[in-house]
Amino acid sequence: MTDPLHATDRASTGRSTRPLRLGTRRSLLATTQSNLVADLLRAQGWQVELVVIVSEGDRSQAAGTPITGSSATGVFVSALRTALLAGEIDLAVHSLKDLPTAPAPGITLAAVPEREDPRDVLVARDGLALTQLPAGARVGTGSPRRAAQLRALGLGLDLVAVRGNVDSRIGKVASGEYDAVVLARAGLARIARLDEVTDVLDAQQILPAPGQGALAVECRSADAATLAALAPLDHPASRAAVLAERAVLARLEGGCAAPIGTLAQTHGDELRVSAVALSPDGARSVRREAAGPVADAHLIGVRLAEQMLADGAAELADPSADPTGGHGAAPEQDKVHNA
Repeated sequence: MTDPLHATDRASTGRSTRPLRLGTRRSLLATTQSNLVADLLRAQGWQVELVVIVSEGDRSQAAGTPITGSSATGVFVSALRTALLAGEIDLAVHSLKDLPTAPAPGITLAAVPEREDPRDVLVARDGLALTQLPAGARVGTGSPRRAAQLRALGLGLDLVAVRGNVDSRIGKVASGEYDAVVLARAGLARIARLDEVTDVLDAQQILPAPGQGALAVECRSADAATLAALAPLDHPASRAAVLAERAVLARLEGGCAAPIGTLAQTHGDELRVSAVALSPDGARSVRREAAGPVADAHLIGVRLAEQMLADGAAELADPSADPTGGHGAAPEQDKVHNA
């Protein structure tokens, strides 16, 4: 059944006579990502207008009292989903790694556009690479996943908590407060700041967050018109990869509070998935790999997570041991700023 909120008159081309309303947060990265999706739709012949949705989290940040952690990410995602269900917008764009793994009633993940490079990167003083940082170098990250994997490398780095947007984080390096910060490559690529990257981290040494680098385009499940408009934007290989990664996360969330990294990649009709769960200090880890047909992406992820739990992944968590304030498998602090 066609959603009555979207049942407008149609032109002879089948396009709606009014623009598709794309909901976005007002941050630079959010609007940049939303414009990427809007441009893809316009290339298909659709009219699109951006509608800024201001959440309670945005108001708190503007007042100088930003909320942090998984609650912040949840507030931002929830505001866009609330606007969707209220019919204020027709679609919303998120960083896919921000989305909870549980389904949202009445809302469908309609498209996963082609994924950006999911790796993490270093922005360091003096153009240094990770292995060139001296022992004791202060490296900022708000992510328990990144911190645990960096500790596991045994480089003797002083890992310290960092919050704020890209400007403020990189600014801490420029000011000399930190020797380096770790960020997601995808976010910097989208806002044209890759020239500040001094090292791209090996994805098998520092596995990304599930869904990192991918965008999620959501709409109402009953809105057949918008579902049809978004279908051509879906990139099957990217969707399969993030489906497997999120399946790992969803299953581990049920029995494991340790920092988690995972990366799935397609090779023709085969999907290969790597995943790791670590103790916050990086001293202990459970790492597994799995492969199978792309069509079985979700099942591959679930089976991989089950193997990790059987190997002791649930016994790794000890949030009190993480001085960066990590909370295990909950959304990473840096997701608030998508970098």
